[in-house]
Amino acid sequence: MAGTGCRWLAVAMIGVLWSGLVLAESEELYRPQVTNSSWEQKAVSPSAYDDPYRVSLFDAPHGEDQARLWSQTKSLAWYGVGVAGVIALLPEDISNWDKDNAKPFSKWWDNVSQGPVWDRDNWQINYVGHTYFGGVYYQVARKSGYRQWDAFMYSFLMSTFYWEYGLEAFAEVPSIQDIVVTPVLGWVYGEWAFQTEQAIWAQGGKVWGSQTLGDTALFFLDPVDALGRGINSLFERQVIKAGTGYMTVSEVPMGNSRSDTQVQLGLRYRFGGSSGEAGELSSSRGSASRHAEDPVDFGIVGLGVGMAQLNPDDFWAVESGSVPVVSLGLYFSSRWSTRLSYARTDLNEKGTGKELTYENYSADVQYYFNGDSRLRPFVTAGIGETLRDQDRDKKTFQVNGGLGLHWQLHPNWALQADWRHFHSTRFSTTDDLLATQLIYRFGRGERL
Repeated sequence: MAGTGCRWLAVAMIGVLWSGLVLAESEELYRPQVTNSSWEQKAVSPSAYDDPYRVSLFDAPHGEDQARLWSQTKSLAWYGVGVAGVIALLPEDISNWDKDNAKPFSKWWDNVSQGPVWDRDNWQINYVGHTYFGGVYYQVARKSGYRQWDAFMYSFLMSTFYWEYGLEAFAEVPSIQDIVVTPVLGWVYGEWAFQTEQAIWAQGGKVWGSQTLGDTALFFLDPVDALGRGINSLFERQVIKAGTGYMTVSEVPMGNSRSDTQVQLGLRYRFGGSSGEAGELSSSRGSASRHAEDPVDFGIVGLGVGMAQLNPDDFWAVESGSVPVVSLGLYFSSRWSTRLSYARTDLNEKGTGKELTYENYSADVQYYFNGDSRLRPFVTAGIGETLRDQDRDKKTFQVNGGLGLHWQLHPNWALQADWRHFHSTRFSTTDDLLATQLIYRFGRGERL
């Protein structure tokens, strides 16, 4: 029973632990605080945005705290091992991790060779948990002084190569939607959490005029940072300069051939200044430096939902019908975007009337004509797969191409209609999908 209790205790701790992964290291705003470096507190030259899509993670050309980023990355690596341990303890019907006794590295290679695939983990894991984890990765770079695009790329690299093709590949085949959802929606959540924390500090650390509510909100946004500030406030000195959280899971022998699963939470802090000394905690009032706006922010992320009319090939032996569609995209400019689209519905089998599940996903690129106008015709092309009734023997790789019309109603809202023609060489199928979607752009959306 002790092992079972620890499993569920570990699950309950994940939310708090992950939010405490990163610290801010910025100058004090309105009350004594010690956090890590923040882009918002730096005097940034507009030239930093001359090449907005350039990745600056490896050379820090604008004064980013590259040493802190590397330090936090090492902490993340060890912390991820702990999280993988927790997931490994969950029942397989929740985690969907294959726990056979194959040799670990042989199993890893088999999974990597088969992927990526469209997985069927619980939606809470795929679309809530991975979004949250992506936000954690994102803030590691963001709080080390990097632009939003750099922080997004850091989240993509960590979630894809460290997690999907790294630790998690020891247990399951890499997931297509996790590779996309984790960094993309993690960008949205991570920037929201980052800006929310900044806004609370700009109000003197209060929420609705309450110091208690402010302290509570800051704790849940970044509990490790909150504990460090509390110690500094207690000693009125910069005793804690930076820190992170981590978790371990271990089996402890209890005798009589039994063992107990133990989950341990650890907090690791760096004390004093760069040379290790405890510095004075400044109490002077500061302010955020004003600088040029970042032309690439999380407003380029767009979420689309809608309906489509599906005309499947005779090979699938199902009737035509309507199908819900959802897409998640990056709208790089008024000319270019990319998206991951997914359609799934139950259709009647010809002859029997039996309901069968039809699934289709694709990764597409769009080019828009008349980019300076709100009404933009576009062409689209991509690759993906179609699956009938979750039968992997009837899964087929497809290419697609099509035409569409994008109508930008508002910086945050747009209507989009497109027709796409899908073709597979394996079964020589041709499917047609005519879809209409409502697109929502996060943040400030498109700057019309």
